[in-house]
Amino acid sequence: MAKNRNRPIQVGIMGFGQIGRQIYHLASQSSDIEIVAVADIGKPDILHYLLTSEVPEPRSYTLEGNFLVNPRFRTRLMQIDRPGEMPWDIFGVDIVIDATGKFRDRQSMEAHLGNGAPRVLLRTLPIDHIDRIVVPGINGDSVAVGDRMISAGSPTATALSLLLQAVSERFEIECGSMTTVHAYTSDQSLQDYAGSDFRRSRSAAENIIPNTHEASLWLGHILPAMADKVMTWALNVPVQEGCLLDVTLVMKDANVTAEDINESMRAAAAKREGIVSVVEDPIVSSDVIGNPSSLLFDTRGTIKAGSNTIKMLGWYESLGHAARLLEVARLYSVLGLPQEEK
Repeated sequence: MAKNRNRPIQVGIMGFGQIGRQIYHLASQSSDIEIVAVADIGKPDILHYLLTSEVPEPRSYTLEGNFLVNPRFRTRLMQIDRPGEMPWDIFGVDIVIDATGKFRDRQSMEAHLGNGAPRVLLRTLPIDHIDRIVVPGINGDSVAVGDRMISAGSPTATALSLLLQAVSERFEIECGSMTTVHAYTSDQSLQDYAGSDFRRSRSAAENIIPNTHEASLWLGHILPAMADKVMTWALNVPVQEGCLLDVTLVMKDANVTAEDINESMRAAAAKREGIVSVVEDPIVSSDVIGNPSSLLFDTRGTIKAGSNTIKMLGWYESLGHAARLLEVARLYSVLGLPQEEK
């Protein structure tokens, strides 16, 4: 049963990296969400410095002792880097967004819950099976009041799912593959340094690094009709922001044209405004920075190859994913807290 709210949604964040800071900035521009606490290993003055170096009006954000302050709310900064150490109960949070990208297993999520978080929302894909993966624009209506461990997918998985959904609404997909041409990430070394595997031990600033991508493992949870149909890979490249999906789909119907695909994406953009967008111009990766859509479909990249194979391109960056994370928080706030279920 939906609950009437008379206060903003109280959100806690673990991890104040790029997506964590984007979540904070978007919340400060909203009227219905407050970030009440942030847990991060960084010192408060450094976290404040990083935030103000990225936003258009840095003077709007001040540091008062251990509190990050903006015109709408005050946020307690806690120098903590593990879920089991953060006392969420004293902050009265409605939901915690784990924006670290590290604590993706059930044990870590349960540590958030055990410390007073009614729900925990991952900003990336999980390692274990959890209550639900929610992607606004696809399955937002599936949320249930009893969900406590939730994922909003990843920027790549979300962009791919939105593209596949738009195409499959009009045409039947036989199979496909996706390679994300991805900006390097904070867990990669900028110099050659012994890491988790041979390729990831090479400098992210100097190399194109082939990598696996786990979106294919979870597509069936987001789009059941796409289960086991699409293989996914990654190329990490030496750019700081802006990512690109390179998708190849084999269609059941050989009569599907490149323009048919573009029209299906234009229709999806009209239906899912703010989540899916279409660009007709010859853009490059830096043009995507600051775009709040989860998928910016590039009509110039749609090519038919052979009788029933079509290649397509779609751009995205982390800001769109930060916006979707807050949308998921809003979806659950309407339901009320888990213990309120009758």
